Amino acid sequence: MLDSLPVRVLDDRYRDEVLAILDAAPLSNVFVSSRVHQAGLEPGRLGAQMWGYWRDGRLESLCYSGANLIPVNAGPDAIRAFADRARVQGRRCSSIVGPAGAVRELWGLLEPYWGHARAVRELQPVMATSRPSEFPVDPYVRRVRMEDFEVVYPACVAMFTEEVGVSPNAGDGGVLYRARVAELIRAGRAFARIEGGRVLFKAEIGAVTPHACQIQGVWVHPESRGRGLSEFGMASVVQMSLRDVAPAVSLYVNDFNVRARAAYLRVGFTEIDEFMSVLF
Repeated sequence: MLDSLPVRVLDDRYRDEVLAILDAAPLSNVFVSSRVHQAGLEPGRLGAQMWGYWRDGRLESLCYSGANLIPVNAGPDAIRAFADRARVQGRRCSSIVGPAGAVRELWGLLEPYWGHARAVRELQPVMATSRPSEFPVDPYVRRVRMEDFEVVYPACVAMFTEEVGVSPNAGDGGVLYRARVAELIRAGRAFARIEGGRVLFKAEIGAVTPHACQIQGVWVHPESRGRGLSEFGMASVVQMSLRDVAPAVSLYVNDFNVRARAAYLRVGFTEIDEFMSVLF
């Protein structure tokens, strides 16, 4: 039945076409683009399917279907086609995330079949910068090393729980989340200010392409909030990211997190797009 839908699962034959679509908005498409650059399009390597939607014989739109369902460059016709395929196969993702208009339309088509979401983040500004911050850097923010793991991991759990509303240790006891944190540390993409065996500030680079990288997991210890550690820490992470990782840095943040949005603006980020997330 799936093969009769106007959507096809893509493989490596379409890699160049897929990257051309993703690179048309490199700062907004960092996550999906990073996965394709790293693993290609074969589902076994990608850990997901990449759905393609054609118009007049040309690949026009994409939808990453894995732990996240992410529409890319998808107009109303593509959204309807992606929703049909997602509805037929059943929900396999833990979230729908992407451009606000597309996600809102996609969720409107899927909600009657998938039921209510645990949380809906209606508006999440996407922010980016390609210049080092004029804000002073924090000289104590550094790359995390594996010997720091047991100190940093509780901070990662606290951030995830605050942001998502559930602990990453639920279900499998944190096996997958611990592996992901360790992976980022080994890749040199985790940063923190650690004092007295306690993390005061932390952030990670969750995705990297030749064009941009995406910061995630920004967190300040509750007892240290209101002291500017977020701004100083982010200035440091931006500086190291632009120097060592990619020519631009992006992130997205909940619109109701007024303090974080203001901090990122002070560091030099500007708002370039709007995301929406549906969490299950």
